Amino acid sequence: MINILRQRTSFLFMSLLTLPVLFTEVQAKDVLPTTQIQSFVETFETIREGYVDVLSDEEILHRALKGMVSRLDPHSEYFTKSELIDFDELTSGNYAGVGVEVEIKDSNLIIVTPIDGSPAKEAGILSGDIIIRIDNTLITDLGMQDIVTLMRGEVGSSVMLDISRNGEIKQYELIRRLVEESSVSSKWVGDGIAYLRISQFQGDSSVEFSDTIDKLKKEQDIQGVVLDLRNNPGGVLQSAVGVVNAFVDDGMIVYTKGRHELSQSQFLASKRTTKLASVPIIVLINEGSASASEIVAGAIQDHNRGLVLGTESFGKGSVQTVIPLSNGDAVKLTTALYYTPNGRSIQAQGIIPDLIVPQATLTLDEGQFSVKESELKGHLENGTGGKEHTSEDVKLEISELAKTDFQLYQAVSILKTIPKLVQTQ
Repeated sequence: MINILRQRTSFLFMSLLTLPVLFTEVQAKDVLPTTQIQSFVETFETIREGYVDVLSDEEILHRALKGMVSRLDPHSEYFTKSELIDFDELTSGNYAGVGVEVEIKDSNLIIVTPIDGSPAKEAGILSGDIIIRIDNTLITDLGMQDIVTLMRGEVGSSVMLDISRNGEIKQYELIRRLVEESSVSSKWVGDGIAYLRISQFQGDSSVEFSDTIDKLKKEQDIQGVVLDLRNNPGGVLQSAVGVVNAFVDDGMIVYTKGRHELSQSQFLASKRTTKLASVPIIVLINEGSASASEIVAGAIQDHNRGLVLGTESFGKGSVQTVIPLSNGDAVKLTTALYYTPNGRSIQAQGIIPDLIVPQATLTLDEGQFSVKESELKGHLENGTGGKEHTSEDVKLEISELAKTDFQLYQAVSILKTIPKLVQTQ
């Protein structure tokens, strides 16, 4: 989850990291550890004078800073000026690459999800795949930004990925291209049932989502919504809040808690931006749904606003803040955990669906023998004169949707059933 701070002031960095020193009585334990700093300086000098390759002071310092930040957790990073520009492009949804969201876990580079419409998605790369080599470079001990640099390149250039899946190594040659995708797509999947998919939460996703709802409303009344967040790796916090607010008109959406006051925040729903306050909703999630996706699913659950269907989500419940430094570099630092309206932390746990439905391939048993009442000798006729049905008349057919996307099929089936259930009450 990214909460981007645009103020480029060194004071902001200081306020986050040194509030106890600035605003409380300085204790002995708060004094800078001079012995350890001396060790750092000596190590710096040793590398500069004795390392096999000649490195500039800036290169040594950047590597030291990157190592210091990256060892905190899998999501904290140190950005140089050029890397910060690349990161801004990534969160805006405009970048040249292969389109995968990755996480480092236990020294493995794991694909959280391939982005919709990306070269990786089209090539058949799956959530849970482990990247072990990028071109000729093993990913062992590489930092996240180094990995991003290797994955990205000129439009039209190729990159080779060696991927481990179920104990087998597969090779994929992908052609990089400019990713300028819309994060929101939609279609009708039944009478009045709107399917809305968010592939990732970019800076403008909530506005795009709201505009899409308005467009669908002009076509026909929306009687139900399937919100598909499967394989959505997350993104910008404010966009997730905006999407929830389209369905929830009052109360808490999400709040964050961290060590310092600046990391404490809460986001409340507003009637002003609510589009569908009472329309039935089913949210689809799976193991590739992370961060912002989990915020949306958790809020819908806690407000009893809809049903969450699918499989357990990824479990990333931490907030990263991009903190600009005075030299133009920046630190993406984990500053807080986020919590659902009912106070649940999703970190390392995930969202458990209300209805667990694995993605499956649906097949029908064929050739089964059956006999109906109408085929029995001497059977009574239909009491109202209706046409009799024999076993030859019964043809169990399933829609193409059930064959291609069983989870979505289940969601649509439930939404179609809801009006009948309401009528019986």
